[in-house]
Amino acid sequence: MMAQGGFIMNTTSNLHQRSSTEELYRQSQYFTRQLPFQYFSDSLTEFVTILNKNRQIVFCNRPLISYLKADDVNGLIGKRPGEALQCQHADNTCGGCGTTEFCTMCGANIAIRHSQNGIEDIQECRIISEPDTKALEFQVHATPFTYNNDFFTIFSLTDTSDEKRRKVLESLFFHDVMNMVGGLLGYSELLQDATTEEAKEYGAVIHKLVNDLSDQIIGQRELTYAEHHETKVRASLIHAKTFLTSILIAFEKHRISKNKTIEIDPAVEDFLFVSDEHILRRVLGNLTKNALEATDFHSSIRLSCSISDTSVIFSVHNHQSMLHDVQMQVFQRSFSTKGQGRGLGTYSVKLFTEQYLKGTVTFLSNEEIGTTFTVALPIALKGIGADELNLSEGTEKILLSDVTQNK
Repeated sequence: MMAQGGFIMNTTSNLHQRSSTEELYRQSQYFTRQLPFQYFSDSLTEFVTILNKNRQIVFCNRPLISYLKADDVNGLIGKRPGEALQCQHADNTCGGCGTTEFCTMCGANIAIRHSQNGIEDIQECRIISEPDTKALEFQVHATPFTYNNDFFTIFSLTDTSDEKRRKVLESLFFHDVMNMVGGLLGYSELLQDATTEEAKEYGAVIHKLVNDLSDQIIGQRELTYAEHHETKVRASLIHAKTFLTSILIAFEKHRISKNKTIEIDPAVEDFLFVSDEHILRRVLGNLTKNALEATDFHSSIRLSCSISDTSVIFSVHNHQSMLHDVQMQVFQRSFSTKGQGRGLGTYSVKLFTEQYLKGTVTFLSNEEIGTTFTVALPIALKGIGADELNLSEGTEKILLSDVTQNK
């Protein structure tokens, strides 16, 4: 099947415009009736789809249909790539995929728009797929062509998730872990000729480095387990203010807290709720660490918690604002302001909060107020909380009543 009419694409179509069912069916017939093309595309390991001028799918090869767990191509025709992949932002506006502010930073959207201007393009695309907060990472390739005076984009996707995970692990062990190992080697050498007082000082530093090293490795292991749905939730009763205080204590002597202050909102009251304390500590710890890293010397961050009729709400605030481009990508798995292959903090926060704690994580950032990340959790992990704690339904109602009265 040869392209006709060159590579001049229609760039005047409205982003919200959609093709009729009749037009989609007519265009899909161009490709499904071409058996050699069908067999060839089905034999590829890459995911291949063809989009019309309104960025809607009119053809998919068999590997992509299987990847999307669709019965056949008919269940995908008319959707846009983000909608087929269940991107978390695809339903943010009535226009769908390609029309939200997040789409301006999406590699898939950029490549497709370039192809509609007659330019072949390759980009990287990161998507958080709902409803399981799955991180999808692709290299996407968009090629423009025309057929029977209709404009199309051949849009192929290569799954790079495993490659990205490997790079993160390499960065973790080659950068962070090796830095800590270097510190351990240096202080262990100093111990050989140290005085008694110096030995105590060096020993304390070595102990801290070993704890940091252990935390890095355990954190990566727990994230891997979570992504493979191997994390077990162990719910317990938690005292909110006591828990928040433990986060402050854990970080106030941390190296990233030097010349910075951690505060707990004085209005915070203590109350009980049911959640997984270990996972929640990982979530709030990551947010606290990120806030400290973003905070200037001699400035402060503030931790807070409160309770409503149905939710427990934790927040971490710092006075710096995030750039708009950063805000659009902050929860993406491999996006980081720290460099390539770094920074899984906010992604892991979203994964653990939504998939295991059954809550939500949001943020607000601007120059006037700075940046606040908010984690909202159920007062009790329904089902999980009752089962793990052996709480009867009546006991759970009493718990909910008690914490509501303590607001």
